[in-house]
Amino acid sequence: MRPLRNPLVQTVLSHVLAGWMQFCVATSRWTYEGREHVEQVWDDGGGVICTFWHSRIALCPACWDLKRGQPTKALVSLSTDGQFIARALALIGFPAVRGSSANKDKADAAKGGSRALRDGLKQLKIGGLAITPDGPRGPARVMGEGLPLMARMSDAPVLIIGMSCNPAIRLNSWDRAILPLPFGRGAVVYDLVRYPEGPELAEVADLWADRLTAVEARADAITGLERL
Repeated sequence: MRPLRNPLVQTVLSHVLAGWMQFCVATSRWTYEGREHVEQVWDDGGGVICTFWHSRIALCPACWDLKRGQPTKALVSLSTDGQFIARALALIGFPAVRGSSANKDKADAAKGGSRALRDGLKQLKIGGLAITPDGPRGPARVMGEGLPLMARMSDAPVLIIGMSCNPAIRLNSWDRAILPLPFGRGAVVYDLVRYPEGPELAEVADLWADRLTAVEARADAITGLERL
């Protein structure tokens, strides 16, 4: 049996991960660019989609002020690994909406067949929803159509977030996820977009993927983290 299928192991490891994330964020020196975008989102309140690539999940406590920002949930896959991540994120203040943003069946999603879409739209009426658009299985830095679809249906702004830290451990996972180390340098870069009139979902997904990769690359340039 895989260790993460054991509820006790999941509970222990999720507490360890949550504590480690918070410790590393608290002890790092952070640089913020595009801060006016997130400040605008916090001042406006209401629904907002927050998005960053899957490899940077462990840095997410750095990008959102739980005291200033609206209540935000995280869209997490239904997999066993997703359950572990969902527990850790809940411990740091981001309860989970279970499902995946990678569903490319637009007809099914538009009919409300996706629980993630339904629950996500419900959350966006009152607060934020954090989405890793290349999760849960990749390909890395490739955005599916689920996020643009949710943005179009909800009319919520999309906060595009690039995060980086150095030093960090790079895991041997499909996304080469980074795990922060304490007492380093961190960076968060924000961009803000809305669903445009005219383009199809696939075109918007490609455009937003490029912008998301650009802000992540800028964050890496600030910290000096080598890009893969």
